[in-house]
Amino acid sequence: MTERIWPPLSPLQTGLRGRCPRCGEGHMFQGFLTLAPACDVCGLDFGFADPADGPAFFVMCFACVPAVVFGIWLEVTYQAPYWVHLVTTLPLLLLTCIPPLRPLKGWLVASQYFYKAEEGRRVMAGETARPAEK
Repeated sequence: MTERIWPPLSPLQTGLRGRCPRCGEGHMFQGFLTLAPACDVCGLDFGFADPADGPAFFVMCFACVPAVVFGIWLEVTYQAPYWVHLVTTLPLLLLTCIPPLRPLKGWLVASQYFYKAEEGRRVMAGETARPAEK
């Protein structure tokens, strides 16, 4: 049986849509942020994926910080009562922090597959680096 050759797909296109980084058709997630064990179309095992806290870090840096700055500005400028923060700042925080998590996680997982990223290995003097295990 011959092994099928998969064309390289853009991690940005497949990851942001939550699609398999190998075939571009299967689903990467089985829940909101839970990775599926394998692609339901091509069977790619997602065991290689370890986005860790990357999605949360990017969301905190690029979405949470401006939303919190807005809340602080609102408080300092207008001394807004708590209910104003409840109807402005809280929804802003939720809308800017939760929706980007899944596309960012998909992009990081697809990038790990595309660039063949894996855990580093220490090679001692006199040893040769062993090839990555499949």
